Amino acid sequence: MALQGNLHDFSVTQLLNLVHLARKTGTLTIQGTNDHASLSFAEGKLIYGQSRSSDGTLISILLAGKQISEEQAQLLRSRPQASNDKELGLLLIHAGYLTQPAILQAVQKYITELVLRLFTWSEGGFRFHSGVLPPEDRITVRLDLENLIMEGARRMKEWERLQEELPNLDVALKFTDRPDSRLRNINLSVEEWRVVSYVNPKNTIRQIARANRLSDIEIRRIVYGLMQAGIVESIRLEGDTAPRPPVIQPLAKGPDQVSLINRLITRIRSL
Repeated sequence: MALQGNLHDFSVTQLLNLVHLARKTGTLTIQGTNDHASLSFAEGKLIYGQSRSSDGTLISILLAGKQISEEQAQLLRSRPQASNDKELGLLLIHAGYLTQPAILQAVQKYITELVLRLFTWSEGGFRFHSGVLPPEDRITVRLDLENLIMEGARRMKEWERLQEELPNLDVALKFTDRPDSRLRNINLSVEEWRVVSYVNPKNTIRQIARANRLSDIEIRRIVYGLMQAGIVESIRLEGDTAPRPPVIQPLAKGPDQVSLINRLITRIRSL
């Protein structure tokens, strides 16, 4: 009898526990509300994953991990090895661009983040295809599910809290009054600096996330941290709400704010 059903009745946590305990081999497909994902297992170990929003190819994985740029991805796609991840990986290793551990780490991180996103899915159908494995040209890893399930439970609690704090991503951000003094005493990560560089009453949080290739939980985590630090606050979007590419537009509301924005832009360009 095939393992299939609905996430209303059988959660992602329960599915992964079943695969782990039964040491199943095959591919689990999950059709969510806005995305589709598939996870492959070998004797209860997670070995591969992909989604509709990211096809799971090595180029997509390296692009998502910011290890290559869009231009480099386009160039790699034009190579004969582009359709075979293992051949492409060997090409990158022999060319001295990436090491084997770096490639495997990128694949592991991609699959891990994909699984952790699935813990936030509460609607959709699933089906386990016994014995079905990913194509042989794909690069696979072996990940234990116990730690992923524990991390997924932690992420779920964090996700629920962040959704309560930031229920709407279609609002804009602006700097609080005189944030410069706060920035002197705070250490921001590269991703946080990049988000800060897009803070503008004409850019929604969702647009900022897309510009930086951040997931909903990642952008909520960063914005919530900036709010807690007293650096930014949410406001209504200026003008119409039609989607537009996020842009960096310094606001000329005073010398302190203009100076701050200019220094932020300079800092971002140097990263």
